[in-house]
Amino acid sequence: MQKYNVICIKWGTAYKADDVNKLCSMIKRNTKFEIDFYCFTDNSVGLRDDVIVKPLPQFENVKKGEEEYAQKYAYRKEAALCDDKLGGLTGQRVFFFDLDSLIVGNLDEFFEYPQEDKFYIINDWHTKGNHVGQASCYSFVVGTLGYIKRYFEEHPKEMVERFYTASQEYLSYKVIEKEGSLNFWPENWFKSFRFHCLPKWYLRLFVTSKIPQIEGLKMIAFHGLPGLEDAQKGIWCSDKTDRKYPRGYKKLYKHLLPVPWISDYWK
Repeated sequence: MQKYNVICIKWGTAYKADDVNKLCSMIKRNTKFEIDFYCFTDNSVGLRDDVIVKPLPQFENVKKGEEEYAQKYAYRKEAALCDDKLGGLTGQRVFFFDLDSLIVGNLDEFFEYPQEDKFYIINDWHTKGNHVGQASCYSFVVGTLGYIKRYFEEHPKEMVERFYTASQEYLSYKVIEKEGSLNFWPENWFKSFRFHCLPKWYLRLFVTSKIPQIEGLKMIAFHGLPGLEDAQKGIWCSDKTDRKYPRGYKKLYKHLLPVPWISDYWK
């Protein structure tokens, strides 16, 4: 039976080993195929035995004097993972998932979908047009995107000042520059918790978030705020020192009731 490579990345303190373990469990539970599950991390303590641990990809040839820019935001995910020798997987297709992904459907056709060495990504829900991919889930053949990492290493200050925190926009920009367009997953496969599950803002005090009733739905992305754990508890942002914690009038729409169905899948 065909084997597929799934990758994720964890560094710092934003995510825990349990987040990796749950993602691994969800993916393996929702496909008939054999999965090699890789985690690129600086801390492997607490990871399941079936998680294949790899060191974090590094920016090795950063322009002198601009090293600090290579450590900003999430460019390690959208640029460093494009390394042509990533994890010893050169020539093999990998499927990347963010750690705030909730798998809610069967993934068999997802793994069989890509053609040849093409790059695939979610069409960003918040952007008009087809020029930005939502990087909660994307797929590529290792060895075909090395130019994205190399260009960032040569121009980290310029790219960070241009795209700021939007590292997925940098990834999309470079792919379109080379290929002319992005290849998107089918629209019904991926949905956003913020855009497709939350009720209208004026109902959030009274109505619980719901899973979209869409045939073929495979994943709900908890990008930005709230995250999976906070949404499960009914909290927009658990860290009250965070500048994004809702205050004043924002409490009216940055509010949600506890989401009990998350625990049905996130395990």
